[in-house]
Amino acid sequence: VKDSMRGLAVFISDIRNCKSKEAEEKRINKELANIRSKFKGDKALDGYQKKKYVCKLLFIFLLGNDIDFGHMEAVNLLNSNKYTEKQIGYLFISVLISENNELMRLVQQNLKNDLASRNPVHVNLALECIANIGSKEMAEMFAPEIPKLLVMGDAGDTVKQSAALCLLKLFRTAPEMVPIGDWTSRVIHLLNDQHMGVVTAAVSLIEALVKRNPDDFKGCVSLSISRLARIVTSSYTDLQDYTYYFVPAPWLSVKLLRLLQNYPPPEDTTVRNRLAECLETILNKAVEPPKSKKVQHSNAKNAVLFEAISLIIHMDSDPSLLVRACSQLGQFLSNRETNLRYLALESMCLLATSEFSHDAVKRHQETVVTALKSERDVSVRQRAVDLLYAMCDRSNAEEIVGEMLTYLETADYSIRGELVLKIAILAEKYASDYTWYVDTILNLIRLAGDFVSEEVWYRVIQIVINREDVQAYAAKTVFEALEAPACHENMVKVGGYILGEFGNLIAGDARSSPSTQFQLLHGKFHLCSPPTRALLLSAYIKLVNLFPEIREDIIAVLESDANLRNSNVEIQQRASEYLSLARNSTQDVLATVLEEMPPFPERESSILAQLRKKKPAVEDAIRARGEKQQQRPASGAADGAAASAAPTAATPTSGGGGGVKLQGDIAGAESNTDSDLLGLDFGGSAPAAAAGGGGAGGGSVDLLSSILDVGVSSSSSSSAAPSAASGASAQRKTVVVGAGASGSIVGEENWHKFVCKNSGVLYENDILQVGVKCDYQQSSGRIVVYYGNKTPAPLAQFASVINLPDSSLTNQLGIQVKPVGDRVGASEQVNEVITVDCMAEFSACPLLNIRFVYSGVAQSITLKLPLTINKFMQSSEMDSATFFQHWKQLSQPEQECQKIFQAKFPMDAETTKTKILGFGFSLLSNIDSNPANFVGAGIVQTKSGNIGSLFRLEPNQQAQMYRLTVHSIKPGVSKRLCELLETQI
Repeated sequence: VKDSMRGLAVFISDIRNCKSKEAEEKRINKELANIRSKFKGDKALDGYQKKKYVCKLLFIFLLGNDIDFGHMEAVNLLNSNKYTEKQIGYLFISVLISENNELMRLVQQNLKNDLASRNPVHVNLALECIANIGSKEMAEMFAPEIPKLLVMGDAGDTVKQSAALCLLKLFRTAPEMVPIGDWTSRVIHLLNDQHMGVVTAAVSLIEALVKRNPDDFKGCVSLSISRLARIVTSSYTDLQDYTYYFVPAPWLSVKLLRLLQNYPPPEDTTVRNRLAECLETILNKAVEPPKSKKVQHSNAKNAVLFEAISLIIHMDSDPSLLVRACSQLGQFLSNRETNLRYLALESMCLLATSEFSHDAVKRHQETVVTALKSERDVSVRQRAVDLLYAMCDRSNAEEIVGEMLTYLETADYSIRGELVLKIAILAEKYASDYTWYVDTILNLIRLAGDFVSEEVWYRVIQIVINREDVQAYAAKTVFEALEAPACHENMVKVGGYILGEFGNLIAGDARSSPSTQFQLLHGKFHLCSPPTRALLLSAYIKLVNLFPEIREDIIAVLESDANLRNSNVEIQQRASEYLSLARNSTQDVLATVLEEMPPFPERESSILAQLRKKKPAVEDAIRARGEKQQQRPASGAADGAAASAAPTAATPTSGGGGGVKLQGDIAGAESNTDSDLLGLDFGGSAPAAAAGGGGAGGGSVDLLSSILDVGVSSSSSSSAAPSAASGASAQRKTVVVGAGASGSIVGEENWHKFVCKNSGVLYENDILQVGVKCDYQQSSGRIVVYYGNKTPAPLAQFASVINLPDSSLTNQLGIQVKPVGDRVGASEQVNEVITVDCMAEFSACPLLNIRFVYSGVAQSITLKLPLTINKFMQSSEMDSATFFQHWKQLSQPEQECQKIFQAKFPMDAETTKTKILGFGFSLLSNIDSNPANFVGAGIVQTKSGNIGSLFRLEPNQQAQMYRLTVHSIKPGVSKRLCELLETQI
């Protein structure tokens, strides 16, 4: 640089010699003024001078200063035939010119010229610039051209290499712009190229393309294995230019191994055997004495080894390789390098999920337990916990759970929550003796009560209720746990529930007499939160039924001011109702109302689902191992049962025996919406039932309650107003104009409920739940449609189409849709967002057709979207004179609609007011001479103009009838508003 651009070298030296920030700024400003004068001077600058000044500007920019001139001079450098000048021009453009700059058109033209050049250096510079900018516009313009350079027969190696990397960058930026054509089969053959740089670049490109279109690149498998075999069987002297610290082409080896993980094991026996030989060679080389003591050598060798093990785990078909990989990883567990220990534990977690290597992983249990106790790095300890969880089965469950409980006392707070879930799952899944399970969970609550989620203590209660053989033991154990001076609130919840149900089973022991049980529970009452107090009140009324001799003691607690006049409404209501029940009911009535809870229906544990949400890959692999083992012959049946035999119970819901059920407290105390969103109906979907209100046991799966902020059940629906979808969409989701229902329309009863409300469940069956939540501002609306899969199997080929049965809707509604994917996973919820603009008044209702495949059977559901004109209505306030003035002005026959009809619901004034306000009208007081009548006003807002509307509703209580009159500016609007409001009252 000093020889070619002496002025630049002097400037850089001056900057370095500046003693202060001010001196540096002064020198930079002086240089900027000089460069500006040179660019604006009359004397034309030659290429060398432009290059020098552009370099200075680039250096000033890299120092953190803004550059607002010199861009045109940099673009002019692109026309030079000298490499250095063109290079500086492209460098300046890549760094300083944004993709929206108006000069980009000139740059693109120069790029086209250089791509067509016969000079490979110019082609390379252009490709590098395109990749550096990497914008969507660059992809649109050059993506169709670059593949030609990639497969061109006479293109040089450096051009091919640059073209592959440039195409990769554009593919990552805008994959839809990269055409998949004839060149794809030719790019695969670059894996056989003699130049290793070309092969490395080609593998990176092919791996990205494979993730999008795996079927188009199947031919790369055999070629990748062939290239990999040549690398791993060669010595480090054969590939001198690509050998890194005695490891031949480590980066290319890793890329090839990663590429092969996108496909199943080769079907061709010869190819599969060759791959197995390659993997075996890599494992053999890993145990050879190191050729260098430098860390770079071991890093490169281990990188290839770990990627090879990942491929072995992915294939999961060769038992000998899996066992060897496990043995190799076991040696790393006691390695001095922390990263190696971490990676070994992580890989062994996946090996433990294979039926072939699970036993081999178990041999390292003692080493893993030692790591859990002595490892300094918290991330390594967490991986050790994951591995213990993955290697656990019926033979070692008690030992592993015991070690986890021991570690829990000193575990980092960041991993305690996950550790608690793992212990709870293992204890449940492999519990051959349920007394051990109860002991484990209560110990878990004692050690880490703050980290025990509601799902955990819900689950122990479910299992105790469902198993008679453990109920007495559970009552005795929880009683003893409550005797401890310090007791966590979750323990109080479990104790209150179990003693309320099964306290009679231990009442024969003088140490746990009825009075002692009550005093023990009530001694914790004042220390608990309101939800727990409410649960304890339910336990007290249960004790009244079990032990009539302590009725007066419990009545004294219930009638105290602290409960009857409590600021918490739930506590106040329960105390009042339970007091009445205890005082006024006979023993037979109490026995009926407060009888023992029936067993819960079987259902997947929500604890497992919660952990699967945190660690989906490992959990799915463990579940897959359990399914495989169940399908094996009798010799493997025991392990298979262990892997999948989680005793399951459903969500606690009210039902079965009577009105006052402690399950209501499980459902309502502190409902956890996460588990509900998983579709496991664990808490959030069951309405609080502790104070009465029976129902069908089990309850419906409510996937939407937490999203919609409403408690939705099968017997009551909140409302939702989704919108239709119209307008062109480049997505898979389409809007069909003039198409009727592709099947019978369902859910119309729910549809009517949404006229006055904006969120709720629109439709629900055993497979799918559809809910909506919407928000409207003036003439625009945003609707979120939620699809909840209630089944343990995925919904495939999922698609939804909005049908506009009346072609006029295309001019009345403007709709855009952000659709969902084509698959809804098991117990998963997805949503699509619809934005809608009301262009003009409308009356027809769009239809939503949902199609999917469940268990191999095609399903189709057609719903009416609750998109009605009143959703775009804004309430309007006015005085009496203004109201009657407008009322008379809108008295033309086509502007008025009047209906006299029978009341469909009880004629309650407050309910009617709520529905009218929800409909969109205002309620105007002191307008009508009859105070029992309702009058109001609203403005329907559309893009084409506002539509004023007035209404008057006259109830006749004696005849149970209404007369409804609606006036509106636009013909047809009054009729539609009248029809809609009639359905609500």
